[in-house]
Amino acid sequence: MNTKYVFVSGGVASSLGKGIISASLAKLLQARGLRVTIQKFDPYINIDPGTLNPYEHGECYVTEDGAETDLDLGHYERFLGVHTSKANNVTTGKIYHTVINKEREGAYLGKTVQIVPHITDEIKRRMLLLGKSGKYDIVITEIGGTVGDMESQPFVEAVRQLQWELPEEDCVTIHLTLVPYLSAAKELKTKPTQHSVQALQRAGVQPDIIVCRTEHELTPDLRRKMALFCNVKPGRVIQSIDAASIYEVPLNMAAEKLDEVVLAHFGLDNLPQPDLTKWNAFLGKLNNPKDTVNIALVGKYVELQDAYKSILESFVHAGAANECKVKVHSIHSEYLNEGNVEEQLSGMDGVLVAPGFGERGLEGKVVAIRYAREHDLPFFGICLGMQMCVVEFARNVLGLKDAVSREVNPQTTTPVIDLMEDQKSTTIKGGTMRLGAYDCRVEKNTLAYRIYGSELISERHRHRYEFNNEYLAAMEAAGMKASGRNPETGLVEIVEIPSHPFFIGVQFHPELKSTPEHPQPIFVSFVKAALEYKASRK
Repeated sequence: MNTKYVFVSGGVASSLGKGIISASLAKLLQARGLRVTIQKFDPYINIDPGTLNPYEHGECYVTEDGAETDLDLGHYERFLGVHTSKANNVTTGKIYHTVINKEREGAYLGKTVQIVPHITDEIKRRMLLLGKSGKYDIVITEIGGTVGDMESQPFVEAVRQLQWELPEEDCVTIHLTLVPYLSAAKELKTKPTQHSVQALQRAGVQPDIIVCRTEHELTPDLRRKMALFCNVKPGRVIQSIDAASIYEVPLNMAAEKLDEVVLAHFGLDNLPQPDLTKWNAFLGKLNNPKDTVNIALVGKYVELQDAYKSILESFVHAGAANECKVKVHSIHSEYLNEGNVEEQLSGMDGVLVAPGFGERGLEGKVVAIRYAREHDLPFFGICLGMQMCVVEFARNVLGLKDAVSREVNPQTTTPVIDLMEDQKSTTIKGGTMRLGAYDCRVEKNTLAYRIYGSELISERHRHRYEFNNEYLAAMEAAGMKASGRNPETGLVEIVEIPSHPFFIGVQFHPELKSTPEHPQPIFVSFVKAALEYKASRK
């Protein structure tokens, strides 16, 4: 069987959920036994989102092989339960970087380098790359941005060319649009969808399927109207109504027969029905919690939920595993201090101190950690959160009052967190951190070992600074234990306080590997500890 390609574009407005629709379709196809992957093509000129402020683009999602990618790849992995890679996220910056380097090498034999064919040829090459690997039956490609955007035009042109070059039965295009509801008129409006599809058609691309994001049910008449004026076959106007949880969208798409329509186009309509047993079991627990816990998420980007998207989703998974609802309370670390910490955290059942970069808000994180440590409140620190729990312990237990990370004060005489040795000569910021999956050896008879049940684990990293091992002996003598270390470098990966009911900090990013069907162990244990803490206060 030839590899089949699905192209998903969007119109009318951004943030309609192209990533969720792509992931939901992929989940349904995978559940039928097909090998599926998803890739994201982003129109911005950055090489990758690694240097972008989270306020600009949400969290930076890191893959096993160390790629800094769009947060939609997190959705892909959470829905499919399989790893993505550097090849799954392509930006305009990467395309132009490759083409310009080829031009400098003389690869174009003196030709004038142009958007068509050179840029579009490179886009097409990357669109087909995963399909040519032989690993996948279906490759779904999500095109970032909205149709009509100037920066998206080369990607749409590449899809137009592939629609012409590939056999008709090997290529499907899906266009996601918005059908707004005007409350004053009490009716849904289809004109924005018609205009969006017309913009796509003017670019030479005819969608095979239209998916309509809507707050209200689409009537058969509205569907027929959109099918007629958008030139798609009846039955290929799909409703994507607002859902209580993103994890319900695959079931909604199955009810709308999106997967069946796609498979019929491909000539693959003899496959078994999707097996969603585990997915439905997860949803059953998610929708029927027996308890509730309140978790404080202390961070510096809390105004934008997408900045901590994987952490929030990991709490959804861990909550379902514990049959409880996790209420996450975002607390801005920049405004947290000794004067208000009691008011902010006294009603919480656990505290997670989030990752980040830079000096802003760090002292608020230290205050939150001290409160959790001194009040036996379950604590979980991730990356910078782990580093700050080391700083807090050094200051308030070891008595090293000027203890700090060298990231904050390069001239400090007490750098309990220091720049990694291989980072000291690095001047280029993008893609140069310690990135991707690394092994960690976990010491037995520790909280970390009880959580993982294994001596050797692998987790993903994204950092430049590390625990300074010169302070390790003093830390351990005072009660903070390094329970996990990299077997090759000795880098401290996990710290904990054995005398505390639940206090753990990790240098890596465990949230990046949590899925509904396989929730991340630390999050599951943290939520369980929060439940126990809540019960102890009754």
